[in-house]
Amino acid sequence: MGEKDPLPAAIDATTSLSPEELGVLRGQYEAEVRCSKGWVSVQTKFNYSWGLIKSTDRVQVGEGVQLFMDIYRAEPTRRRECLYYLAVGHFKLGNWAEARRYNSLLLEKEPTNDQAKSLATLIDKAVAKEGYVGLAIAGGAATLAGVVVAALFSGNRRR
Repeated sequence: MGEKDPLPAAIDATTSLSPEELGVLRGQYEAEVRCSKGWVSVQTKFNYSWGLIKSTDRVQVGEGVQLFMDIYRAEPTRRRECLYYLAVGHFKLGNWAEARRYNSLLLEKEPTNDQAKSLATLIDKAVAKEGYVGLAIAGGAATLAGVVVAALFSGNRRR
């Protein structure tokens, strides 16, 4: 049997909302800010953060991470959920170490959490892919340096 596809459990890491869907969440958030003199319910902030984390726009993902950090600090009862979405947000931003750190904290609390296990697989694959790209770049740079040195030596011999 082949490797289990991590996508279904960690779908938040690979899917986004439509601009209209995110607009609804933003509208709810902004309406509460206006009507409550800056106060926003935890659920509204959570919903908007979730929508931002799912975005393909790095700035929006960063905003979502910040809002989830605010919730994490202020609401101990929501920390488990925040850990997962903080890991997803950092994953989408390419902050592999932070993504792994938050996801590992969640897995310590819930070792059988399928979302976190799937996200760990996605993080590991991204880190490995980045490592391969880094090796390829380093290999290409070494080859180029070798060509330049060879050209310099051959130029010196002709003189």
